[in-house]
Amino acid sequence: MSKKNAYQSQNNGSPAIILIGAQLGENIGSVARAMLNFGLTDLRLVSPRPGWQLERAFKASAGADALIENRREFSSTDDAIADLSFVVATSARARDMVKAVLTPAEVAKRIEGLASAHEGARAGILFGCERTGLDNEDISKADILCRVPLNPDFSSLNLAQAVLLLSYELYKVTDQTTTEVLPTPDTRPASRDEVLGMFSHLEAALDSSGFLAPEEKKPAMMRNIRNMFHRASLTEQDIRTFRGMINSMLRWPRDIDNGEIRARVGEISKGISENTISSERQEDS
Repeated sequence: MSKKNAYQSQNNGSPAIILIGAQLGENIGSVARAMLNFGLTDLRLVSPRPGWQLERAFKASAGADALIENRREFSSTDDAIADLSFVVATSARARDMVKAVLTPAEVAKRIEGLASAHEGARAGILFGCERTGLDNEDISKADILCRVPLNPDFSSLNLAQAVLLLSYELYKVTDQTTTEVLPTPDTRPASRDEVLGMFSHLEAALDSSGFLAPEEKKPAMMRNIRNMFHRASLTEQDIRTFRGMINSMLRWPRDIDNGEIRARVGEISKGISENTISSERQEDS
């Protein structure tokens, strides 16, 4: 992806990620990488440490260079949030102020709700530097506080991890990815006709081997066997492989090679039971 395509206008409606007092180019680059993974492109820096190294940021961004090149820098938090309608502050510590504390998932819902209800409304999320986090003055400028649910005995996240978690939750709110996919390279899901044909083949083979005895238990046994296969999400290749396995076992031992056995296997592969084959032969004789 080109830098031009990777970066979209900061006014595309996606939330701004605002880093206050960022210390290292590596941190800024890692944040840019986390943002672009989830389609966020508005990176704002407030009073970053003088002398932070741009080249280290590019290296840590793993290709999200455009976000760094198009970053906006501000001298104050007030300037950075001036165009925003909704501001979220992040903190791992309890604060001595009355302010609603939400999880990242709930924050994402609030931001999406704002964008849906008010065209052009923008949101931003404040992150402090790794060493000290946000100070109370910056938190007081936010509408809500966000805290990530973590192990209470070890709740240490680095800056990029915190941004990644919030970015992921924001992405999930509108993501339409199917929750489960079964790739079928070089094949396809088996049709119902193919599955039923395999069941008939298997039932005839099991019948001929004596597995389905006694007769009164046969229906329940076959239902259980069919249910086992239905749970497997069979492909067309699976059906062909399994039918080949059945025929291979019917031909055992391998050194037996005569027309009668080949004919018997052929009939069973069509789902004709051993009893039916025997009856037809008796009638022919």
